[in-house]
Amino acid sequence: MRETFGQYIRRLRKEKELTLTQLAAKLDLDSANLSKIENGKRDFDERRIELLCSIFNLDKKQIEKELISEKIAKNIYEYSESKEILILAESKLKYFKTNNL
Repeated sequence: MRETFGQYIRRLRKEKELTLTQLAAKLDLDSANLSKIENGKRDFDERRIELLCSIFNLDKKQIEKELISEKIAKNIYEYSESKEILILAESKLKYFKTNNL
């Protein structure tokens, strides 16, 4: 995905011709919060992934991967040495897997 998770939700919503208010109601959110999610000012609540997937007929595992990868990317983006952080994180991931942590 080459867009933010919020932009992705907006695109899906528009493709399905849902208004912000309609989708917000289906997700049990108010439209202001959904607007903030679509505009990248608020994170999508992971507890609503299953609901989002059922509304748009999406693969839950893929959506979870997209959401988690965005959170990681946002965290790394805040630091100037992002490439070095990714290399270190990959090394730690290998360590965790090797040692069943």
